[in-house]
Amino acid sequence: MKKVTFYFLQHHQKIKNMSAHEALSCTIALENWRSGKRVLIACTNKKQAQHLDQELWNFKFHAFIPHNLSNEGIKIGAPISLCWPGQYNNLLYDVLITLQLQFLEFTTTFNQVIDFVPYERTLKELARNRYRSYRNVGFNLTTAISPI
Repeated sequence: MKKVTFYFLQHHQKIKNMSAHEALSCTIALENWRSGKRVLIACTNKKQAQHLDQELWNFKFHAFIPHNLSNEGIKIGAPISLCWPGQYNNLLYDVLITLQLQFLEFTTTFNQVIDFVPYERTLKELARNRYRSYRNVGFNLTTAISPI
């Protein structure tokens, strides 16, 4: 069964030079990788992907988090990959973490998706639109409160 978990963000403060949803994305990616899953983080643009690439190098002091930017590095890809519009690499991943504001057509190829409901009102409306899109294509929808 295809599943989407929406995390409700309770604030928009910066955490380690990242927004709350970027920091939570890194945490979720790390947890999924540690459980043996391959993760794709769909960033809003190349600049955000490069920023998260740098942040993942320093995210946890005692943790090495194997990751790369989409279409860089080894051909099979790292267990965690960062992509942006026009740079989806078509490798197989278990989990999609989306930072995109719009529903992504390739989302339907995933069984597990993580999405966010930001604190800001205008971004909440975009999250509601994505929620409807996921429901329309048959995803099982759940919600959670962000631990960050």
